[in-house]
Amino acid sequence: MSALNPYDKFLDNRPVDAILADTAARIAEYLEAIGPNQQKEPAPGKWSAAEIVSHLADCEIVFAFRLRQTLAEDGPTIQPFDQDKWAKIYKGVSASLALESFTGLRKWNLRMIRACPPAAAERKMTHPERGTMTFRTVVETMAGHDLNHLAQLRRIAENPE
Repeated sequence: MSALNPYDKFLDNRPVDAILADTAARIAEYLEAIGPNQQKEPAPGKWSAAEIVSHLADCEIVFAFRLRQTLAEDGPTIQPFDQDKWAKIYKGVSASLALESFTGLRKWNLRMIRACPPAAAERKMTHPERGTMTFRTVVETMAGHDLNHLAQLRRIAENPE
């Protein structure tokens, strides 16, 4: 596992933008399989499916800003965040609202990622906890993060009761 991308172990052999483009549809499939138990914690202290999707929507906002900041500024320092503190507002948020938010943001981010010239991939930023990373590393982190949470949703879908 890379210190720069803690989710690289989840990446498969698909192109990263294909993973990013596929995530919303996979989330929708898992939510359908989970059915009415989307607010139910799979185990004590674990996020429900709705909370996982809410987290993904919040992360999409964070990634959007980080990527745009990296394109607009020379070597910016990006802001980390405490996901557990952000998650305190997730109780009662519907998975459908979270998915709708995630889907719109992801489409917007993918449009920007795909429109970037090849040189953008090497633009640098500094993460205070991880060090200097590139635009490409953040995009790869997004994909690995997606796959990590999709695996969680799959496990919930396999045992929705």
